[in-house]
Amino acid sequence: MVKSKDLSFLMEAHNGLSARIVEETGFKGIWASGLSISAALGVRDSNEASWTQVLEVVEFMSDNTTVPILLDGDTGYGNFNNARRLVRKLEQRGVAGVCIEDKLFPKTNSFIGESQPLADTDEFCGKITAMKEAQHDPDFQVIARVEAFIAGWPLEEALARAEAYRRAGADAVLIHSKKADPSDIEAFMQHWGNRHPVVIVPTKYYKTPTEVFRKMGISTVIWANHNVRASITAMQDMSKKIFEQESILHAEKSVVSVNEVFRLQREDELRLAEEKYLPKDKQLNAEEEQEANFAFAAAPVKESAKSGKLVQ
Repeated sequence: MVKSKDLSFLMEAHNGLSARIVEETGFKGIWASGLSISAALGVRDSNEASWTQVLEVVEFMSDNTTVPILLDGDTGYGNFNNARRLVRKLEQRGVAGVCIEDKLFPKTNSFIGESQPLADTDEFCGKITAMKEAQHDPDFQVIARVEAFIAGWPLEEALARAEAYRRAGADAVLIHSKKADPSDIEAFMQHWGNRHPVVIVPTKYYKTPTEVFRKMGISTVIWANHNVRASITAMQDMSKKIFEQESILHAEKSVVSVNEVFRLQREDELRLAEEKYLPKDKQLNAEEEQEANFAFAAAPVKESAKSGKLVQ
């Protein structure tokens, strides 16, 4: 996708469920966002979640999907040795690639604070080369994220770092900016041309029409955090409604059915597998149990006349 001639899009996901929803929607690739995974785990986006905890989340995402997943790998979770081990572990789980940023470990989210320190260019190049030499799958992608604009450095620094990372073996460069307009990206692309694929994350300059990115020659756009933000909005609204009403009667109208949850969990596949692998008498018990679960999920919700609380 990153090297496609047409503009491609990656949509954020942060667990197995959201990853499946992204694929079902039609997206051809998934961004396993570090911010979103951290938020879903209830920790800050400052490497508070260990790399093995992130890896476990991404494994569930990979198990639930068939489209490529690009992991937001922060700084690579250490030096070149940590980063190349990460590549091998991601390949084992069927992950298509990883994006690493040229900042220091532990990282700080790009939208927090000013003048964040950057990694030494030569050391970061060594990390990229080590990662590329560690991969076994020739299609595995290592994306180098340039944080020069985020750290307050001029265009010349962004260009120099991007070129160094290209020469070190990066499959693409991600140029990041927190401006409310795409001027940083436009200036970079005017000098960069088509020498190597460029990935962007327009979280802050979201008002920019997508056609502008096409005309610039951008390879891939990452919609980086909207699913976790949407889920926070939905959970806050729903929790508030149920808390205030002390009832789920009206809440049921605005959420998916429990059967839809079962569908997303692939309960149908389990039934077919039971028919294939379980003895007949065991199949009956399993089928009865599942039918009871589905009956409970489909049961109408009504309000108790005595207590005003919901019963099923």
